[in-house]
Amino acid sequence: MQPITTSIKKSLATIAVASVIASTTTLAYSAEDKVRWKVQAVFGTHLPGLGDPIKFVAEDIKAASDGQIQFKVYEPGKLVPPFAITEAVKNNQISAGYAWLAYDQGKIPASALLSAVPFGMEPWEFASWWYEGEGKQLAESLYAKHNIHPVLCSVIGPETAGWFKHQIHSLDDLKGLKIRFAGLGGKVLQKAGASVTVIPSGEIFPALEKGSIDATEFSMPAIDQIMGFDKIAKNNYFPGWHQPFTASHLIINKEVWDKLSKSTQATIDMACTAGTFRALTHGEALQGKVLAGFKDKGVTARKLDPALLEGLKEITDDLMQELSQQDADFKRIYDSQQAFRNDYHSWRKLAYLPIEP
Repeated sequence: MQPITTSIKKSLATIAVASVIASTTTLAYSAEDKVRWKVQAVFGTHLPGLGDPIKFVAEDIKAASDGQIQFKVYEPGKLVPPFAITEAVKNNQISAGYAWLAYDQGKIPASALLSAVPFGMEPWEFASWWYEGEGKQLAESLYAKHNIHPVLCSVIGPETAGWFKHQIHSLDDLKGLKIRFAGLGGKVLQKAGASVTVIPSGEIFPALEKGSIDATEFSMPAIDQIMGFDKIAKNNYFPGWHQPFTASHLIINKEVWDKLSKSTQATIDMACTAGTFRALTHGEALQGKVLAGFKDKGVTARKLDPALLEGLKEITDDLMQELSQQDADFKRIYDSQQAFRNDYHSWRKLAYLPIEP
């Protein structure tokens, strides 16, 4: 056997040291950044575009991180009630949740602006404000006060204006109407004289069936069909004035978030950004076929009277000014959205083809 030369010895020693360093680094990374979170979902993960984004994000992030980051997603109500997700995350009862932030508007008035705004932005416009404008920064600043870090994780297109047992023609038809409506749109209808209630998604169909409510909104036609609203309320109204976009967020306890490495934070951000885009494409792809099947189900798609829409817009404008005067955060975020819209409007008006009749 040939004796080992000094240079070879040095090379072997270098390789051994490098191997130990690499092994140690891997172990340190694993110890620090191994994520195993229980994530409470606000919507059922069987609902396309609305509820399933967090399921797909969990699958993708596990694969992309080679199992380093894993979310165990729980269906609505399994860990905490749907309207209590933010509070549970704030107190670190659970590390994270998939939430519709407008359910926080009782305690955080400006939260509704991050979820859906009547006569507000279209989905790609909202996403542009979030990523390229002030949206992300303002949302993080708002929720930092509540020990929460929000990450945009889903945006879908307009809801319908609701499912009604009887036709509506004017603002007078809304007075005294018992209707399930959430977010800022619900506040608008209250001002219009409707009797508005906010109940979780799983309770809507029984309430409609028993007559506790006469009408409801929830989401897009493909989702509402799964909920069964078309079996009882045969008048589906458009456009979804109250919710031109619907945004949902992954919310994370801020202390938990701040302890993560930059690489793990970036991985979660990237997964949710991808989830946001896929939610939009998934939601848009499904609606046409559902609308085509309305006739066979005895459902009539109806358009709201222009005068009714104009009346709702006037009420909305008054409400936004009222809430802006009451809450500085609301004003800051609403003003930012309006400024972005004003800049964007000239582009949208010139660049896009008019919709064919």
